Amino acid sequence: MTKRIGVLGAGAIGSSVGADLTEAGENVVLIDQWPAHVEAMRTEGLRVVMPDTEVNEKVRALHIGELATERPTFDVVLLAAKSYDTVWMCHLIKPYLAEEGVFVGLQNGMNEEMITPIVGSERTVACVVELSAEIWEPGVVQRDTTREGTWFAVGEIDGGISDRVQEVAALLRHSARVDVTDNIFGAKWSKLVVNSMTMGPYSLLGLKNWKASALPGMTEISVRLGRESVAVGEGLGYRLAPIFGMSAEQFSGSGDEMLVNAIRVLHGHIGKDATTATVQDQRKGRRTEIDHITGTVVRKGREVGVPTPANDAVLQLAGEIGRGERAMEPANLDALKTLLD
Repeated sequence: MTKRIGVLGAGAIGSSVGADLTEAGENVVLIDQWPAHVEAMRTEGLRVVMPDTEVNEKVRALHIGELATERPTFDVVLLAAKSYDTVWMCHLIKPYLAEEGVFVGLQNGMNEEMITPIVGSERTVACVVELSAEIWEPGVVQRDTTREGTWFAVGEIDGGISDRVQEVAALLRHSARVDVTDNIFGAKWSKLVVNSMTMGPYSLLGLKNWKASALPGMTEISVRLGRESVAVGEGLGYRLAPIFGMSAEQFSGSGDEMLVNAIRVLHGHIGKDATTATVQDQRKGRRTEIDHITGTVVRKGREVGVPTPANDAVLQLAGEIGRGERAMEPANLDALKTLLD
């Protein structure tokens, strides 16, 4: 039987994956809370522009308020929402997830601790996502990573390798290279480490990723942030794992070399035109996920007694920007250096 798939959150990531699944002939419905985007998908279709190709698909799309009247049942739910929307969206979709269904978070952060109490650990498959995309107008997505350059990892939260994980991987391979792992939380924390080194400090500057990474002193700051994040992960008992499709050799070497190499591989996949999601959100006047990235490092560091002064500094400045007390601009790099010194 064809799996009934719901993509909950049809932003840049959800739309990219939803378009790929639709093109592949899968039975998929995209659900979103942006009315203009849903209407554009219904009337004009969904257009996803990638560096090497373009997808134009007539997709099935629902306004989030239509779930109650449509009353669908999904065998697989892919949650592609911001981390701060996880709890209420899990409650929203739970009645529409089949009893033996599978719930997968295509998100940044370590959100399974929010997901499993709601939909159940027995229905949750964890995922790591490397897909860079932007959406600025209804119905149109600029995807920075090609399908070949996109990478996911999936795994059972108990570390097992199951048939259903293999099925989820097969679905997601319409969008990306997909690894199945018995160390999904090690991989998720490794991704969080890289996000803390990039999305964290880049969120202060308002620049494209490559411009932010090239600023004097940025590499040193990113490495310092990464060292702290690695130490917190080790304190939590996570075994870091190669990500972005890197080989074990690429993910080895001295700690600093591994951190710099991971950033280099990430930038190589997403290209020079990519802008990190936290900067995109600030430009749209939206809340960012910084509390679920850098904030997670800080909170978990306190839990295990690992100091995180560099991540504390990024979180402080990002908070000032979010509250409107500070502009997002390159000059914030000097403010960050001052705090770190």
